[in-house]
Amino acid sequence: MPFTPPSRTLSGPRRRTLLASAAGALALAGCSSPESSTDTTGGSPSAADRARARGARDSLALAERYATVITTHPALAERLRPLRAEVVRHAAAFGTAEDASASASPSPSASASASASASASPTAPVDEKGALAGLAAAERTLADQRAKTLLEVPGELARLLASVAAAGAAHAFLLTEGTK
Repeated sequence: MPFTPPSRTLSGPRRRTLLASAAGALALAGCSSPESSTDTTGGSPSAADRARARGARDSLALAERYATVITTHPALAERLRPLRAEVVRHAAAFGTAEDASASASPSPSASASASASASASPTAPVDEKGALAGLAAAERTLADQRAKTLLEVPGELARLLASVAAAGAAHAFLLTEGTK
């Protein structure tokens, strides 16, 4: 018996071809240019630039607070130096201090972070337990603030804020570990 082709001939592309084309189109759509870091409205800094500058400023203020506690309580230096080094790296990840002061503009959330930074006074509590608790509270407050801010910024900066907020929460845990 001879082979007979099906009576219905296929017209147009096959299902696999369509699926592969759709997958390719989705992959290409994901490869778009990065978001612009400045708005086109008058050259003012974008929300991302302000958040990045605020992140750098807040990290530098927290690093200063760590330095003050280390100076006041040298017995805690070994425990606090690695955490302070991480906070300094966070500031560098957000940008330099010059970038932070140059591109920062006053905003409601910036004034909230300024008040949080202002509460990080240059004097540390007299007792070590109080100094550690103060650092832990500062880390927690900053981590919470960054977690809220990450909802307002574009992808890569949101990931950075989430990572730094998680590190801050871990620092708060490490600072309170064994002090209760």
